[in-house]
This record gives sequence, C-alpha cells and structure tokens, in this order.
Amino acid sequence: MTIEATTGQAGQKDQFEELFGDPDFSPYLTFTADEWSQFRADTPLTLTEDEVTRLRSLNDPIALDDVRQIYLSLSRLLASHVESAKNLFDQRRKFLSIKRSKTPFIIGIAGSVAVGKSTTARILRELLTRWPASPKVDLITTDGFLLPNAELRRQNIMDRKGFPESFDRRAVLEFLTHIKAGRRNVQAPVYSHMVYDVVPDEFITVDQPDILIFEGINVLQVSDLPRDGKSVPFVSDFFDFSIYIDAEEDLIQRWYVERFMRLRDTAFRDPASFFHRYSEVSEDAALAIALDLWKRINLANLHENILPTRLRADLVLHKGADHSVDLVALRRI
Repeated sequence: MTIEATTGQAGQKDQFEELFGDPDFSPYLTFTADEWSQFRADTPLTLTEDEVTRLRSLNDPIALDDVRQIYLSLSRLLASHVESAKNLFDQRRKFLSIKRSKTPFIIGIAGSVAVGKSTTARILRELLTRWPASPKVDLITTDGFLLPNAELRRQNIMDRKGFPESFDRRAVLEFLTHIKAGRRNVQAPVYSHMVYDVVPDEFITVDQPDILIFEGINVLQVSDLPRDGKSVPFVSDFFDFSIYIDAEEDLIQRWYVERFMRLRDTAFRDPASFFHRYSEVSEDAALAIALDLWKRINLANLHENILPTRLRADLVLHKGADHSVDLVALRRI
C-alpha cells in the first residue's frame, strides 16, 4: 500500500538555496546530485548491489547508483577531514609534549524519523571501513540512551518518546566524553525495536575505534545557554563532522506511514512486538493510527527539535520522492 505525496519533488537547486539564504552570503555551498558526483574522482566503489540491499532500512530503497553518485564523494570528503584531524592532533600533541594516543573521529548523523538516517549510517560505515588503511569504524545509535519505558511512564512522557527530554542526556555525554578521551571498552546501552524499550543489562562495547558514527534524531540539539557562563556541553560538541538528512515534510510523512503499514504486515504480527495490537485492527484503522502517531508525536518533534538543527550541520543531504539524494549543501570552511 502506498500513499500519494501532496506536493511534488523539490528538484530545483534554486529552491534548495532559498533554505540557506543568498548563495553569495550563505555559509553553505550547494550542489545538485550530478555536480556532487564529480567529486568522487577515482574513489573505488567497493559495495555490491546485494550488500547495498542488505544495508538499507525497510522502505528506504537506496540503489547502488545512489552510492556511486553521492556516498563515494562523501567518503572521499570524510577521508580528507579524518586525515586533517589526525595531522592537527599530532601537531597539538607535539606542541603540548603529551603522549596520549589519538582520539576517534566522530561523525554525527541527524534527521527526522523515517528519513533514512540508519541506511546512510550503515552505508557510510561500510565505505569507510574499506578505505585502503582499513580503519576501525563503529556505529552507535541514540535509541539505547532513551529512558526505559517504566521511567517514561513514571514521568508521564511516553507520548514524548524521541523528544529531547526522553533521553538520558547525562549518559550520552558520558559515553561521548569517554570515547573522545580514548578510553577502552566504553559501553553503550542496547535498544530493542521489537519490545520498544531499552534492554536491561545488555550493552555494545566500543573499543577505541578510528571513526565512530553516532546516529540519532536529536544529536544536533542544543539546550538553553546558562547566564553564568558555566559549561553546558552539547552532544554535537564532540562531533568532528555532522550530517543532516533532509526531505520535504509531506514525503517524510508518506515514508513513515508506508513503513508503519509494512511493519503491520510483518514485524507487528509477532506477539512479542510492542505494536502487535496494531496488526489486529483493520487497514483503515491502522492507517488512521499511523497518521495520528506521525502528526501528534513525530511531526511535533520534527518542528520543535529536529528541523531547527538543520543549519547546524556541516553537510545536508536532501532527498527526493524516490528516496535518492538530489541536492547537497556543504558548509564553507
């Protein structure tokens, strides 16, 4: 089942530039997909069609051509940033006469629910791992840092799940602080989408990767600044490079509802699924539920917390109706 988008694909470069202001004064340079693809130079395509199929998320039909056109150039750009960061670290270590080992390069990926963050993160991880130097690349999502459902219910914010207040912000900052400090065997909590909750006493161990990809809807979120000038660290303070996945609002709604309806016919049918009850209602009722969840929770979160962070990203990937990236904005240096 599909739902028709209410507006057409925003495919004109000048429309995208309006989001970032006058091109002569904007902090961003903007490129069409064809223009961006030229920057891949001789970067080899190391993924196969089968591998791309395995890496993509449900209802996110990224194709090998998308990898070739967009992600190879991005991989090449990130390679230059990682190398520059390493050189700067070596210079600072020499200047300060310290012997500490290098710290991981952290890439943050933000964007709405259902916009394709997870697919982008997994594709990038595979491409970066296959660089000639074979760096160690780990991927962590913020889902595991959500407060347990019992705590969300205690605070009466289950309907705010995914909003900034539903995360254990202290745990996120502690995790990233330890990663940036170069500590070994740093643990991140695990989240189960099946039971829709954090898994007690289960962790992913991150052991001094060369690159860490940190993906989540609110990773570019900021909080109010203190009047006394004391430090209030943001998650993005730990990022060396940040990416925002963007699309027109009506398209994201369409993708969210389509994914919900597909899950209703698959994962939701498992009695262990938190959303099993939605598989037992009529198709029209399920569609109404999906639209209500989108408008009442996910759209509100997009407007209040996610979209306002778009211009904080180093790179914005804008998707068209077919899920492929059609426009790219890169922050000037």
